[in-house]
Parts: sequence; C-alpha cells; structure tokens
Amino acid sequence: MFDVGQNFLRTQLTTVQGAGTPYPFGGKLPQVQVDLDSAKLQEYGLTPVDIVNAVAAQNLILPAGTTKIGPTEYTVEMNGTPQTIAELNDLPVKTLNSSTLYLRDVAHVRDGFAPQTNIVRHDGARGALMSIFKLGGSSTLTVVSGVKAMVERASKSLPPELTVKALFDQSLFVRASIQGVLREGLTAACLTAVMILLFLGDWRPTVIIAVSIPLSIFVSVILLSALGQTINIMTLGGLALAVGILVDDATVEIENIERNLAMGKEMKQAILDGAQQVAVPAFVSTLCICIVFVPMFFLAGVRNSFSCRWRKRCVLRCWRRTCSREP
Repeated sequence: MFDVGQNFLRTQLTTVQGAGTPYPFGGKLPQVQVDLDSAKLQEYGLTPVDIVNAVAAQNLILPAGTTKIGPTEYTVEMNGTPQTIAELNDLPVKTLNSSTLYLRDVAHVRDGFAPQTNIVRHDGARGALMSIFKLGGSSTLTVVSGVKAMVERASKSLPPELTVKALFDQSLFVRASIQGVLREGLTAACLTAVMILLFLGDWRPTVIIAVSIPLSIFVSVILLSALGQTINIMTLGGLALAVGILVDDATVEIENIERNLAMGKEMKQAILDGAQQVAVPAFVSTLCICIVFVPMFFLAGVRNSFSCRWRKRCVLRCWRRTCSREP
C-alpha cells in the first residue's frame, strides 16, 4: 500500500495545481541496504567510508562522447550501473597482494527498507495515509475538487482489494462558511425588507434594502479578488460580521430619509440630507467595532513579524534591567 501511494497515487496527485503531497505515512520506504561485517572490515583494514566510496565510484553513468549515425549525432554514455541489486556484491573494493577484495567479502547488499517510524491503523486494520496540502494562495475548493477527481480516475486502475477513502476534508468548513454567509445575507435581506415594508409602508425602500445587502457582498468579493485575497474562513467570517453592520446602517439610513421626506423635502434633497445626518454616527459606530479587532495585530504569528520583533525587544529590555550580566 505504501508503494502504491508513493509511486502511483502521489505521482498523479502532484499534477493537481496547488496541491502539495508529502511522503505517505504507515509504510516502509524501499532502500538498497548494505549490511557491513565489522569483523571483516577490521581484518582487511577497511572503514565504512571505504565501502561508501567504492560504491559511489563504480555505480555511475558517465558521458563518453558522441557518435554520428547518418544525419543525426547521438550522445554516448558509459553505463557502469549494475543491472540487479545482487550484482552490487561484485563491486571491487580494494586490491591486496594481487588479489581483489569484493564487496561481498566484507558486506552484503540486499533489497530492504528504511526503518519504519510510524504505523497507520483505520478501524483496527493496517493502512497507509496520504496528506494533501494546499500550497500558497490556491483555492481550497479548487484543490480538493481536483484531488477528488484525480483519485477517482486513478482508483480505476488500482487492485480491487485496495480501498481508497477520504478521512478528513477541510473544504467542508469552507463550504459551510460560504453557505453561512449566503444564508445570513439572504435572511438579513428578507427580514429587513419585511420590517421596512411593515413600518414604513413603502415598496421603494423595501427594494433598496433587499438589493443593497447582496450587492455589498458582491462588491466586497470583487475588492478581495483585486487585492489578491482568497475566500477563506477569515474573510467569510468578516463578511458574515459585516452583514449585521450593513443591516443596521441601511435601516437607520432608510428611516432617516423617510423622516426628511415627511418634513416636506424633495426626494433628492431628502436623500442627501438623510445621508449627511447619519454619515458621522455610522462611521463612528463602525470604527468602534473595528477597534475591537486591533489587538489581533499584536498576536505572534507568521504574518505578524512586527509584533514578533516588538515582543523580542520588550523581553530583552526587561531581562537586561533585571539581570546584572550582559548577554
């Protein structure tokens, strides 16, 4: 299973754009093992470094020149690589008293595995685990869709006894967040429109409220795309939070415009006066909400290098004040 995941599935999953595929877990990595005989090495006055140098010097493919056959010139290479693992035992290591010492005399070369450091069990049965990560600014939904499609195609050529199953899919949280934003926006638009229609009794502000909320979300997504941001849990959470603020500001704006209309002003003047009267209070209330998130910029993390450097300076200064010895 490890070999199938490493040499078959992983090579195909690397073609998915934006997907990172490290080595699988739960298996042994095939290696050519050279088992040294310490007593024989001491008897012939050799060290493990001599064995390494002998194998490296005689297991090579070297360029030998070119040859021209007809109108084509070909590159000629001298292949000194053994055809089988057993032939590695016949590599010469050292010449002693006109006799050649071979690798089989002091070691044994075999087809083996690297030491296994992890075991994967699923429902009590042994298996292999492949973790697939999103790279850079790629879309989680796009990467997951590409991986699932590739696994479905690759599974058709796998042995029927082998079962490939997804254990964890982080795109479910992203999809749930997107559905949550859409649900919150639709619910807010409907409830606010109904409230405006019941209390103001005018269909025009009702239509304005119903259109402004999805339009604002659409414009926000366009700006995020223009700034190179992606749709993730943080941006979706910000959009969900902004829906509530948008409902409050829109309701206050519509009510104030209706108040100016009731004072006998013309439509255009009532809209301008109503927007001007609530602009500063709406800006101040939004600013107060944004201030709550200012401490997040001082959290230590990959994207907060300024915060990390600032904290290191503070710790260093406090340490110098309390310790008499210089660092």
